[in-house]
Amino acid sequence: MTLPLFSPADSPGPDFARLLDRLGLAPRVPDTGTLDKITHGTTIVALRYADGVLMAGDRRATAGSDIAHRNMDKVFPADRFSGIAIAGAAGFAVEMVRLFQTQLEHYEKLSGNALSLEGKANQLAQMIRGNLQMAMQGLAVVPLFAGYDTRRAVGRIFTYDVTGGRYEESDFHATGSGGRDARTTIKLGWHPGMTRDEAIELAVQGLYEAADEDSATGGPDIVRGIYPLVATITESGFDYVDTNEVAERFGVLVERLSANGGSAR
Repeated sequence: MTLPLFSPADSPGPDFARLLDRLGLAPRVPDTGTLDKITHGTTIVALRYADGVLMAGDRRATAGSDIAHRNMDKVFPADRFSGIAIAGAAGFAVEMVRLFQTQLEHYEKLSGNALSLEGKANQLAQMIRGNLQMAMQGLAVVPLFAGYDTRRAVGRIFTYDVTGGRYEESDFHATGSGGRDARTTIKLGWHPGMTRDEAIELAVQGLYEAADEDSATGGPDIVRGIYPLVATITESGFDYVDTNEVAERFGVLVERLSANGGSAR
């Protein structure tokens, strides 16, 4: 096997996605006749707290009115100090995550330096823009990107639209089919300087309220032991919150709801 050679003007440089395109290996739009079978994932949230940023997502994926998966991962590390959460066409979203992870590693190996957090956010925006043709056919991928900015020593959150538009959120955000309900709940409970425990509780409550209103969002499945995936990103890096801790937070929330006649407060 020989490595591909490019002229200086045509070289993709450290851009791994561009390299795939040059080699004809970029993802292509599938047969539109199969779109009714596409699996979609929802709901994802991100919020800042005192030590950095927290990301969380429910575990349900749907195909039309059917539950396609009950235990889907929607929160992934992008690299040591950043994470990506996915909503939309599940297969393409996971593929975009893997490509994004490889892109960041590829860039660092070729340039000898890691991208800044804003640079990573811009790279993801380009990938989403490259998916626009698929999005126009119903295969939209709208992720959340967040990380710990080591230069500013603060957690930051970036959101996107299907055209690749990139926007920074100052405090929190939620997207997906249950994003509005989760966002409303988090808006009512968020405050500056939240502790890690407070942030986990609020994210869990937001996802619970989203699942209560949106059939595509999965709530806690106590029988199967399936709970939302939660991760923190701080100066120590990306770290998943233990499932037992998430389950404990849900237990506290359910007890509070029961005691208050269904009200979370």
